[in-house]
Amino acid sequence: MRIDLSNATASQLSNELNSKPVTAQNAAQSGGVNGEDHATLTSDSTSVGSLVSAALNSPEVRQGTVNSLRQTISSGKYAIDPASIAASMVGESA
Repeated sequence: MRIDLSNATASQLSNELNSKPVTAQNAAQSGGVNGEDHATLTSDSTSVGSLVSAALNSPEVRQGTVNSLRQTISSGKYAIDPASIAASMVGESA
């Protein structure tokens, strides 16, 4: 199962989180299950909703980190370790 939140809005996610749990009784009323099967899908919509809200409200660019890296690079203090970069590219820990 793939979840793609890149194009979803907060209201769409909120509506999905507040959906009614599915039970055998609800499904049987709609004619889908014979009453013997039982499935309950639940989520803690409050915690999931707050995580979604925090993710959607966070900036895409961490400007403080960008500014710090710019300053380090411009001052010539940014050290590059080619061996570490190469090890990371092939999946080895450096």
